[in-house]
Amino acid sequence: MRILLTGAAGFLGSHLTARLLSEGHSVVAIDNLSTGRIKNMGPFVENDKFEFMEHDVRDPITVEVDQILNFACPASPIHYQSDPVRTIETNFLGMINLLHLSKARDIPLLQASTSEVYGDPDISPQPEEYWGNVNPIGIRSCYDEGKRASETLCFDYKRQYGIDTRVIRIFNTYGPNMAIADGRVVSNFIVQALTDQDITIYGDGSQTRSFCFVDDLVRGILKMMNLPYSPDTPINLGNPNEFTMLELANKVIQMTKSNSKIDFLPLPEDDPRQRRPDISKAISLLNWRPEVELDEGLGRTIEYFSGELKQ
Repeated sequence: MRILLTGAAGFLGSHLTARLLSEGHSVVAIDNLSTGRIKNMGPFVENDKFEFMEHDVRDPITVEVDQILNFACPASPIHYQSDPVRTIETNFLGMINLLHLSKARDIPLLQASTSEVYGDPDISPQPEEYWGNVNPIGIRSCYDEGKRASETLCFDYKRQYGIDTRVIRIFNTYGPNMAIADGRVVSNFIVQALTDQDITIYGDGSQTRSFCFVDDLVRGILKMMNLPYSPDTPINLGNPNEFTMLELANKVIQMTKSNSKIDFLPLPEDDPRQRRPDISKAISLLNWRPEVELDEGLGRTIEYFSGELKQ
């Protein structure tokens, strides 16, 4: 197929591009390079089945493709909060523009949503039926509510126009190709440990996250993409193994043999206390579950950042 991939120069987009090309698809890669890195596209530029376009999804686009994968939006709080208006516009206007293309071409669209739609959850693990506990006017709401609005649009277009829209809710994902200044917890901890800086933990470190290695996530995305029908539900994709921030920090210090100390800072506004996916739908509908354990994934990610820091 000829696939339109937005957010292609980002962390997840670069891994998806590699996988799609390896499976024989053609990729029209789109990114406005606000947070994506053109170097992530370097390995593909000589491939005849790869085409890169610098474009902002907030502007309409017309292109001949067979499927759309929408990954256009900063996913790190430090990035999506730096320009909150652009963030919510990307989620809302970008979604509308891509849905218009999907409708005009009568092609499937897969939307990359997020576990952030659950907000600071009152229940754990979080099933897809849970409506969430989200502050609509807080500093994270440009992303949280933006993604919730994107899901609304996908399902309204599905019901009203019969469009094949598919929504995945991605939980914390990590791996090679993350930027050094990405701002997410795994990359922060690893870079700080490798450079013997203090590791910053917000709050007392008891808040939890579940970490999915990028290879596992890409497998799940492709299974969702290739599903022969359009599910009438979002599907959680993440690793249900749960770790506290303090456990993660100590593990990174141990694996990097770092001299870093831990520095506790105030917890940011609306920072979730818990994040753990219920993946029973992914198991039953996609026959998918993560395979890479945290130690293995961290080892591969530490190796990547060690190389990046030497450049």
